[in-house]
Amino acid sequence: MKQQKQIAGGHLQRPGTTRVLGRSGDAAVRRTVLPGGLRVVTEPVPGVRSASVGIWVGVGSRDEAKQQAGAAHYLEHLLFKGTAKRTAVDIAQEIDGVGGELNAFTAKEHTCYYAHVLDRDLPLAVDMLCDVVFDAVNAKSDVDVERSVVLEEIAMRDDDAEDLLHELFNSAVLGDHPLGRSVLGTEDSITAMTRARVHGFYRSRYAMPKMVVAAAGNVEHGRVLRLVRKALGDRLTGDEPPAPPRTGRARLPQQKRLVLQPDDTEQAHLLLGCRSFDRYDERRFALGVLNAALGGGMSSRLFQEVRERRGLAYSVYSSTTAYSDAGTFSVYAGCTPDRLGEVATVIRGVLAGVAADGLTEEEVERGRGQLRGGLVLGLEDSAARMSRIGKTELNYGRHFTVEQTLERIDAVTPEDVAELAAELLRRPLTTAVVGPYDTLEDLPDGV
Repeated sequence: MKQQKQIAGGHLQRPGTTRVLGRSGDAAVRRTVLPGGLRVVTEPVPGVRSASVGIWVGVGSRDEAKQQAGAAHYLEHLLFKGTAKRTAVDIAQEIDGVGGELNAFTAKEHTCYYAHVLDRDLPLAVDMLCDVVFDAVNAKSDVDVERSVVLEEIAMRDDDAEDLLHELFNSAVLGDHPLGRSVLGTEDSITAMTRARVHGFYRSRYAMPKMVVAAAGNVEHGRVLRLVRKALGDRLTGDEPPAPPRTGRARLPQQKRLVLQPDDTEQAHLLLGCRSFDRYDERRFALGVLNAALGGGMSSRLFQEVRERRGLAYSVYSSTTAYSDAGTFSVYAGCTPDRLGEVATVIRGVLAGVAADGLTEEEVERGRGQLRGGLVLGLEDSAARMSRIGKTELNYGRHFTVEQTLERIDAVTPEDVAELAAELLRRPLTTAVVGPYDTLEDLPDGV
């Protein structure tokens, strides 16, 4: 395997300097650290007429105290309600006027504000994002109005059995740790959210060293830098370095083995899984192959066993999450209530079989192929490229080229997968159920 030159992490790069992080043909991914510790990362995408820009903030729901639950997501809503120079109507009209998209999302460990526009409208996108993220007013009247919107979002989540199931599972596996709590917060925490609380979270957490401006598409690095400098002006001062990637060791309470959310649904919804590995674990590529082969598509072992051979469920799949210091692996299935016990039994049997014997060479190759295709095909547009370089810089402090990632996927062997499966799939399992059962005693045998 060709050795790749390692570029120093963004947190080790001096303010005022620029580094080439990697190349794909004639296109180079570049990183500049501006005064104040703000990083700007760009990737030109040849042949496109669009530009995608995102401001990635290394702040998410896990950074909330318990009484602040939901503050990061609440704040994501509020920042679009008005700034010192734009009203919410101004923001909507300006982005609609160029046919662009302006949006945001909040996760456990980060928040992203992004715009997707024609390349000619890049100056507007950069100016508007910087305005929204750095100059939001967070007026009390807007806090009160947006409270109803967030409460509606919580109600919508509760009406979606599959979404509710994932929240139930996370809480059971990760406990009352911030990672186990909902990004949305609770009805009580949102009802009690004050302007002082959410604005205080904004002012104390949104610091430049924790931020990355990422841009991809028909962009040129120097031009993006000029636009960012113009938008932020004298905010770009000081010699503070960028924040290093989030690290640590989550102190998680004991996980629960079986949890139920009674719900008057036509189907029973099952999520069965365990704690997994953090995103820095070198086994993450083997885990990706295992996940793809086990429950990632129609040829996966779970799909074949549960749906194709037995017809027990319409939907069955596996998934993983990885944070800086924890992770989960889980299997989902939706079935008629009278088949829940049999579905759970079959899934446990599949997991036990893979734990004991691993996967076949053909299954591993299909898993590698799924990851390769998903990676390359998923980077066909500028928005996906922006997301990749921004999230990677924030999470790892460095850039992985597509070629480097493909090499790591191709290097996974059946022995790697078997060794990982023997450890992971023998861990204590948590079972979460949403369905028409009043108590745990009402669940069928096998669950």
